[in-house]
Amino acid sequence: MKFDFSKMRALVCGSTKGMGKATALQFAELGAEVILVARNKALLKETIAMLPTINNQSHHFICADFSKPETLEKAVNEIVTKDNPVHILVNNTGGPPPGELVDSNLERFYQGFSQHIICNQILVKAVIPGMKKNKYGRIINIISTSVKQPIKGLGVSNTIRGAVASWAKTLSNEVAPFGITVNNILPGATNTGRLTSLFQHIAKEKNMSPEKIKEEWVQMIPAGRICEPEEIANAIIFLASPFAAYINGINLPVDGGRLSCL
Repeated sequence: MKFDFSKMRALVCGSTKGMGKATALQFAELGAEVILVARNKALLKETIAMLPTINNQSHHFICADFSKPETLEKAVNEIVTKDNPVHILVNNTGGPPPGELVDSNLERFYQGFSQHIICNQILVKAVIPGMKKNKYGRIINIISTSVKQPIKGLGVSNTIRGAVASWAKTLSNEVAPFGITVNNILPGATNTGRLTSLFQHIAKEKNMSPEKIKEEWVQMIPAGRICEPEEIANAIIFLASPFAAYINGINLPVDGGRLSCL
């Protein structure tokens, strides 16, 4: 398979770090015009300078905070139109903070729903008209393996991630006749800042070292190691390509075999 995203525009959220950054870099390397979305303007400028321009393509960025959906809506509608479309949307944002459900206040639920469901919906509303016009669209949501198997200590995150999966499945049925697919990537333990923070949180609760917690997690992964962000990006690239035209509405775990369910 030869992946070529020339003459395509890819909008990648959370693209200054981790999985989002790795994905943006790969799209650019394969010829796509990339629109970065994140809240830190300095990191956006730093990342956009790193993006390859093998086709002399122009890259852009949107500086928006997902905790303020109205600012995201205004910013994205200024750069994405039916006549200036996005062909690929990668929804990706940091998950709600760790903690048991019984200890979580309502604000965490409101915040998580807003940052994930509401912001995803805003972005989809912006890109769908152009995708329909071009009869090609790929919407890929980076969620979590908790969609299939809840993760202990991530009560709010488990709840919100499940809602995103149901939203995506519903949307996939609605847009399929227009050549648009909607799929979810479910990353396992991936080498990102969020995983490091999670290890620190668990270590504090258990009075153990973060390194020991990491060792325990690795022991539960048949592949015997933590995933790298580039490996998540590889799966996204495939689902975004024409080769995946008949794959729609799925949850794809990229977890080294950790999930015990089918």
